[in-house]
Amino acid sequence: MSAAQPWPQQVLLHERSGALALAWDDLGEHVLSGEHLRARCRCAGCEQGRRHGSPPRPDPATRLERISPIGEFGLQLHFSDGHERGLFPWAYLRELAMESAA
Repeated sequence: MSAAQPWPQQVLLHERSGALALAWDDLGEHVLSGEHLRARCRCAGCEQGRRHGSPPRPDPATRLERISPIGEFGLQLHFSDGHERGLFPWAYLRELAMESAA
């Protein structure tokens, strides 16, 4: 049995909804909302907030406005609330996709 690719076959920003769609060779397609992704940001500021009992609590209307590929590593996500410091590695996006399927 071969290991799955660490990156998705397709990445699509749904401009109307501000959600991120990822199609994985073995998991199928998963759509992650901007609000969910913003709440799960792992940048230093968001992680520090979590450690101090103040995790990110994005507005339900938070959307993705833009995505920037970071080589083969993953994506930098740009949110409607101005937050754009978090890098989302492919492995972490895959983890989020699997959680959304559960």
